[in-house]
Amino acid sequence: MDVLEKIDRFVNAVPVVLFMKGDRRFPQCGFSGKAVQMLEACGVEFETVNVLADDEVRQGIKAYSSWPTIPQLYVGGEFIGGSDIMQALYESGELQELLESVKG
Repeated sequence: MDVLEKIDRFVNAVPVVLFMKGDRRFPQCGFSGKAVQMLEACGVEFETVNVLADDEVRQGIKAYSSWPTIPQLYVGGEFIGGSDIMQALYESGELQELLESVKG
């Protein structure tokens, strides 16, 4: 199984996943930290994938989404965007609504 297949299986198995630099307890960049804060403020359970731990995943996630930057948020198997898009959705209340739709 190649890295894109692994990413696809994980994205579709986990309701909310954030591919980021670092992890939720210790983000390694400001954008990743901001993304974690927004998800935590929404009160949703989510998984994180530290792309710094695996260069194959770091490059693969960019190809998987056709999006050049990290962090990347996936909800219900769908690519939502990076921290700027998350911020806009959070401020409008759309991120909270989207996350409510996948709460178990």
